[in-house]
Amino acid sequence: MAAEVTIAGMVEGGKATGGPPFGPALGPLAVNVNAIIAEINNKTKQFEGIKIPIKIIVNPETKDFRIEVGSPPTSALILKELGIQSGAKTKEETVGNLTVAQVKKIAQSKEASIYGKTLAAKMTQVLGTCKSMGVKCENEDPRAIIKKINAGEIKA
Repeated sequence: MAAEVTIAGMVEGGKATGGPPFGPALGPLAVNVNAIIAEINNKTKQFEGIKIPIKIIVNPETKDFRIEVGSPPTSALILKELGIQSGAKTKEETVGNLTVAQVKKIAQSKEASIYGKTLAAKMTQVLGTCKSMGVKCENEDPRAIIKKINAGEIKA
C-alpha cells in the first residue's frame, strides 16, 4: 500500500484555484483536481477574505482524499475585524482599536488552536498579537488591558 501524500498551503477562503500551491502538486498524483478545489472552496467559504492553512491528504492508489482546514492566523482575524489590510509599519504607529468584546470574539473563534486553559488566557494572547500589530484595545495599550484581565477588572 502506498503511503498517503500530504500537500499543505495557504489559500484565501473560498478562492482556491487549480494553480499554485495545490494544482502543480496534485497533478502528478492523477487525482480529480477540480473536485478537490471545489471541496476546499466549499469548506472555506465562511473565511472569505482571510488566508487559511489547508492540508490535502491523498491516497495515490485509491485516489481518495480528505481536506483539513486549519484555523486562520490571529493577525488575519484582527485585520478582518478592523476592516484593514495590514498592521503597523513602525512601533509608534497605531492602525486600529478593538473593543474587549471584539478581542473576546477573536479568542473564541481561535478556541481550538490557541493555548490557554481559560478564555481570559486566550484573550491575553490575542492582545499580545494586537500589540505587535499596532492595534489598541479600548483606546489603551493592549498590555494595560492584559493587566486588567489578570487583575480581574475585566471579565472574560
